[in-house]
Amino acid sequence: MHVPDGFINAPVSAVAGVVAAGAVAVSLKGARRELNERTAPLAGLVAAFIFAVQMLNFPVAAGTSGHLLGGALAAILVGPYTGVLCISVVLLMQGILFADGGLTALGVNILDMGVVTTVVAYALFRGLVGVLPRTRRSMTAASFVAALVSVPAAAAAFTLMYWIGGTTDIPIGKVFTAMVGVHVLIGLGEAAITALTVGAVIAVRPDLVHGARGLTAPLKLRIDGELVDAPTAAPTPAPAHRSTKGLWATGLVTALVLAGFVSFYASANPDGLEKVATDQGIDKEAKDHAAKDSPLADYGVKDVSDARLSGGLAGIIGVGATLVVGSGAFYVVSRRRRTTDESAGADVRTDEKV
Repeated sequence: MHVPDGFINAPVSAVAGVVAAGAVAVSLKGARRELNERTAPLAGLVAAFIFAVQMLNFPVAAGTSGHLLGGALAAILVGPYTGVLCISVVLLMQGILFADGGLTALGVNILDMGVVTTVVAYALFRGLVGVLPRTRRSMTAASFVAALVSVPAAAAAFTLMYWIGGTTDIPIGKVFTAMVGVHVLIGLGEAAITALTVGAVIAVRPDLVHGARGLTAPLKLRIDGELVDAPTAAPTPAPAHRSTKGLWATGLVTALVLAGFVSFYASANPDGLEKVATDQGIDKEAKDHAAKDSPLADYGVKDVSDARLSGGLAGIIGVGATLVVGSGAFYVVSRRRRTTDESAGADVRTDEKV
């Protein structure tokens, strides 16, 4: 759903950019409470993983494809504020390096794909886990529903922005029906990917899933062919600094394989927005991307003639760049939290002496 330059007029794009910048500023402040030096690299990995999975367009219907938006996945794994930052980093890398999503429309894309999906998904997820049993299965189901709803919500948000600042005169009802209709189907793919990923991480490291904090799943015993809860014992404290290296390495290898190899088999059909834009004529004023001559434009390496190799190298470069930029940004945010905490502690000690 990457909005190109020319779909939304300059004034609305500018306002969206200001709102998106404000959302990022608020998220930077909020992420200080979600991140520490141990989880910052994992947040960078989440951004890199989302970049990789977004390369995997899956067929939907009627010659249309879809891809992960990632807001729900990021919010549940690393928190809503950090989730907004993850999607913002992905969109920035895609726009600058790969000419995907307009640069003047960057604010529109961050607001639509980053803020709307994250806020809607996390609010719904928290509402569901508040009424469901706090088990792995219920949290996985909640992540499925949250991700499913977040995609048509983003489609509706784009329709609203297009209604206010669209550059072509198309009946808004047709745009809304087409956008939401196709993105409900895309949402099913988003929901499946999100639920599988969240469920897999919760199964091995629930302590690292922001949305699963406080999750306690009783040990099951099979007695006479039936699963029953094991007798509860005194809780044993988890290691304070349990290593995250194994999960980080597994996630990175998975992202590299998806972007470097599996992406070659992604659907070549236009995604939901591209299909609607062509069918409804809202792409008449679309402009060439400012980075269209980038060495990595259109997810290929310039002057590499082999399509498989070109796309694979571009995907690997994209994962690496997103990982470095994201991890660096999140490390700085986590360090600022530590500095703030230390300053607050020093103030408390000073007050006590006085």
